Amino acid sequence: MPTAIKERFLVSPFLVFFLVNSIQIGIGVLGFQRYIAKSAGYDAWIAVLAFGFIVNLLIWMIYNIMKKGNGDITVIHRDLFGKWIGGLFSLFFVVYLLFFTITVLRTFIEVIQVWMFPEIKVWAFSLVFLILTYYVVSGGFRTVTGMSFLGVVLPLYLLLTLWFPLEFANFRNLLPILDHSLKELAISTKDTALSYLGFETLFMFYPFIKQPEKSQKWAHFGALFTTLIYLVLTIVSFGYYSEKQLAGTVWATLSIWKIVEMPFVERFEYIGIATYVLVILPNICLSIWSSSRGVKQLFGVKQHTALIVLLVIIFVVNCLLTNRTSVDMLNTNVSHIGFYIIVLYIPFLFIISQIHHKVRKKG
Repeated sequence: MPTAIKERFLVSPFLVFFLVNSIQIGIGVLGFQRYIAKSAGYDAWIAVLAFGFIVNLLIWMIYNIMKKGNGDITVIHRDLFGKWIGGLFSLFFVVYLLFFTITVLRTFIEVIQVWMFPEIKVWAFSLVFLILTYYVVSGGFRTVTGMSFLGVVLPLYLLLTLWFPLEFANFRNLLPILDHSLKELAISTKDTALSYLGFETLFMFYPFIKQPEKSQKWAHFGALFTTLIYLVLTIVSFGYYSEKQLAGTVWATLSIWKIVEMPFVERFEYIGIATYVLVILPNICLSIWSSSRGVKQLFGVKQHTALIVLLVIIFVVNCLLTNRTSVDMLNTNVSHIGFYIIVLYIPFLFIISQIHHKVRKKG
C-alpha cells in the first residue's frame, strides 16, 4: 500500500480548476489557429468545441480510474499490469511529460527570438528559466499550485485585447457552416490536441487533492474555461484573417496584438509576451513536478534529486534544438504522442480498470 500524503501537502478541491486550466493554456494559444484551419478552414471552430467535449469525457474517465486506485498513475499501472510491464508504462508516461516540458519551453524561447530578442541565446534563457522552475518546484506541490493560480488570474487581462480586432473583423467568413466533410473536421480536431494537452497530469497530482472526489467538477470547469478561451480566440481570428492570411501567419494571436493601440504603449506584443512568462511558468512547473514525482515513485530516489536530473536533461536538449525545423518536428511528434495517449490510452486504461475492479469485487 502506498504511503498516505500528509494533509499539510494537500490542496483544496477548487484549486484543481486553476491546475487544469493553467496546464492547458500554454504556448499553443499563440498560434494554434493556423494549424486547425489547415484541414477544416473556418469550420475549425467546431473542432475546438469537439475536442473540448472529448477532454471533459477523458477527465471523467481519469477520475473513475483514480477513484478505484490507491495512489497516482504509477501505483495504478503496477496494480493493473504488474511490476515490470506497469513500470514500463509509467516510465513512458514520465518521459512523455518530460518532452512536453521541453516542447513548451523551447517553443516559447523561439517566440522570444522571433518577436523580441533575435540574438538571445537559447542556453542563457533556458538556464534562467530553469533556475526559476527549480525554485518553484522545490517548494513542493502547494507552491506549484499557487503558481498555477497566479498563472490563470494575472494574465486574464490579455483577453481584453481581443476587442481591438473586432473593428476589422468580418464574421461572414465563418459562413457557410459545415462546409467541410467529417473527415476534414476529424483531422482538424486531431490538430487541436497540442493546445489541450497537459490535463493528464491529473494522474500524478490526484493524491495531493484534499477530498479529491469533490474536485471533479472543478476539473471539468477548468477544461470548459479552456475550451471557451480557445473558441473565442478562434472565432475572433477567423473574423479578422482571411484564409490565405491565416495560412501564412505562424503566430496568429501575436499578430493580432500588433494592432493593439494604447496611449501609453506602442508595441503591445512586447507586453503580451512578457506577461506570457506567467502562463508558461505554471505549464513547466506542473509538468516537471509530475515527471519528477513519477521518477521518485518508479526508482525510489528523492524527488529533489530527480528534479535536478530532469532539469539538466531539459537544458541539454533545449540547447541541441538549434533551428525552426527541429522545434517544429518536436512540436509535431509530442502533439501526436500526446493525442494517442489521451484519446487511446486513457480509454484503454479506463476499460482495464473497470474490468479489474469488477473481478476483484467478485473475488
